[in-house]
Amino acid sequence: MGETDHSTSGNSSNSSIGIERCELEVQSMGLVSYQTALETQRNLVAARQAGQLPDQLLLLQHQPVITVGVSGRSGTNHILASPAELREHGIEVIEVRRGGDVTYHGPGQLVGYPIIDLRPDRCDVHRYVRDLEEVLIRTVASYGVKARRRSGLTGVWVGEAKLAAIGVRLSRWVASHGFALNVTTNLEHFRLIVPCGLVGSGVTSLECLVRPVPSLDRLEASISREFAFVFGRRIQPNLSGSVSGHGLEMV
Repeated sequence: MGETDHSTSGNSSNSSIGIERCELEVQSMGLVSYQTALETQRNLVAARQAGQLPDQLLLLQHQPVITVGVSGRSGTNHILASPAELREHGIEVIEVRRGGDVTYHGPGQLVGYPIIDLRPDRCDVHRYVRDLEEVLIRTVASYGVKARRRSGLTGVWVGEAKLAAIGVRLSRWVASHGFALNVTTNLEHFRLIVPCGLVGSGVTSLECLVRPVPSLDRLEASISREFAFVFGRRIQPNLSGSVSGHGLEMV
């Protein structure tokens, strides 16, 4: 993951602003295939643009996958493993329309996809990325981990190792994609790629930094709380417990 792919052209209707702007629904989705999450995001972005639901925060884990953002298609191959090696590890490769280069997702990594309307007062993609970093820095600080930003780079770092990656997309100022926080992730899988296209940069996880490792449930609660604080939102109860509560069926 890197930074941004954004498109703000086309219909600039303010229909989604009709929803109470301070509301945030958090969806805990468990272990989800990347394609399923991608389709869910597309549906939720369209619904958010149409003003059919409030801002959303999807929290989940992915089955093993390498994703290639728009920066990863420039001709430099940052996937180091052969197709045979990837098959051996059960890892698929998917090209996606988000900012950034190549990254890995898998079990033990907490992924967050905010489907959030940045209008009217947050229409600045760089500020949005910095705000996501702030959410993650505050979250891990509550478990005794001192993380930081690095000048000229995106994501959240401990020393010279990346703890969390960020890559977003904007469509008519509604955001999708988001962040990935390594918790108990199999870091060996990052050896199959050049993470985010940054040669020589390492990766780390909460498992390497703190004991006991906080559970994913606790981390989801912490991230939700910090996200609501940083973005000035109020978390709304989601009685259905899944995005299918909005007629967006999970498959």
